[in-house]
This record gives sequence, structure tokens and C-alpha cells, in this order.
Amino acid sequence: MSAVAASSGPAGSSITTKVVIYGLLALFAVFYLLPLFVMVITSFKTLDEIREGNMLALPHNPTVEPWLAAWGSACVGLTCAGIKGYFWNSISMVVPAVAISTLLGALNGYVLTKWRFPGHKWVFGLMLFACFIPFQTVLIPMARILGLIGLADSIPGLVLVHVVYGLGFTTLFFRNYYEAFPNELIRAAQMDGASFFQIFRRILLPSSGPIIVVTVIFQFTNVWNDFLFGASFTSGANAPMTVALNNLVNTSTGVREYNVHMAAAMIAALPTLIVYVLAGRYFVRGLMAGAVKG
Repeated sequence: MSAVAASSGPAGSSITTKVVIYGLLALFAVFYLLPLFVMVITSFKTLDEIREGNMLALPHNPTVEPWLAAWGSACVGLTCAGIKGYFWNSISMVVPAVAISTLLGALNGYVLTKWRFPGHKWVFGLMLFACFIPFQTVLIPMARILGLIGLADSIPGLVLVHVVYGLGFTTLFFRNYYEAFPNELIRAAQMDGASFFQIFRRILLPSSGPIIVVTVIFQFTNVWNDFLFGASFTSGANAPMTVALNNLVNTSTGVREYNVHMAAAMIAALPTLIVYVLAGRYFVRGLMAGAVKG
């Protein structure tokens, strides 16, 4: 009997531990997903139903009119101008900003690890220091530079801002990832007559999938969710979607159309959610690969 109890004791303790752990994880998941749940169901309710006061109740008569109004395809109450045009502003800003900063970060990481030059550590240190500069400190000089080069109040100006500000992070990611890449392959390619860009394109880039995913997700999230740079360097029809969302909520007069506001917030969040759902597992895998190799 004692032998049976001793053998079943650790197994029972293990099951209890798992139940407690998974129970806590489920509780935390519910806690963090509750605001998202409220946003989704509120976006399908009418204002009369929202006034009933039960935020957690499912909509009795679901409607997509708040989503159409938030997008700009219909009018609900006082809301007629949605975020459709500003959404495409954000798309036209995010795609080139992420692509350019990722490519430049890969080139910087390649140079700082495989084509080292006198003072390369100082260069990397200065670029790393740029990662810790607060956004607010660059607003005035950046606005001055954009004005001088003719890119003030424009989407290309925002692209330039995000490329410059994100370059320190992308360089850090690729430099750490390429640090442990075998130097023998680079030397062999050089002996075979491969040029600088041939080595980069045919040897390093094909093996950089994990860190490219990390960089793209990181940059996409930062650029897409940015509000400060968008509000500071653009206005009117040139503003990104985050600024338009803020204006939509704060310019409402009289009755607050919470259903439209929630629908607009969900539209604004959908691209980030899609990116994380499709590539989230690769993000953690690539981040850990870069950390181990660095």
C-alpha cells in the first residue's frame, strides 16, 4: 500500500501543478482578452443597445453599420467620414519604411560583422545609442530637416523618419544574428571572386529568414502604431490612420458613438493582429536564434 501511495504521489502532485498552472494561464488570458471582447461586441451594437449599460452582453440585433461608418462607406448618426483614406496612408507608409529599414539593417549587420573596419565598434555603439533616444528629443530637429528637404507634411517624410529612427534596432538585430555566421564561407566566396553584394545576396540573405521575420514584425508594429510622429509631421489628408482614429473619437459632438469608435479601433488593430497570427511563432523562434547566435 505504501509503495502504491509513493508511486502515485508524484503523479498526483504533477497533475495538480498542471491544473493550477493552466488554470492561472486561462484566467490571465480571459483578463487580457476581455477588453478585446468588449470592443468586438460593442462594434456590432446599436447606440440604443449600448445605452442599456451591459458591456458584456452579446448584441441582440447585430449590425455592421458601425463598421461601414468607421470605414467611411456609410453614415451612422453624426459619423460619415471614416478612416479609409488614412488607412491607405498608413499602408503606403509602413510598407516602404519596413522594407527599407530592414534592408539597410541587414547591410549594416553584414558590414559590421564580416567587413570590419577601424572604428567599427564605435559606429555600432553610436547606432545602438540611437535606440535609446526618446521620440520627443528628435521632433524639432527632424521637423527642421523635413522642411529643408521638402518632405514636410507628407507620407514620404514619415517614411524617412521611421527608417532613420528604426535603423538602430534593425542593425542591432542583424549584427547579432550575423556575428556567429561562419567567416569561412565569406572567405571562400571572396576567393572565388564573389563581390560584396554577391556574398550578401547569395550567402547571407538566404540564411536570414528568422531574423528578417523578427525585424519585419518589430518594425511593422512600431511604424503602424505610431501616433507621435504622425501627429507632429503630417496633418489633414496626409495623416496616418492612428491620427485619424484619434480625430474621429475626439471630434465627436453631442452623443458619443461608441460603436463606431470601437469598429474604427478594430480596423486599426486588424493588420497588427493578422501579422502576429500569421508570423508570431516565427517571431519568437527568430528572436531566440538571434539571441543565441549573438
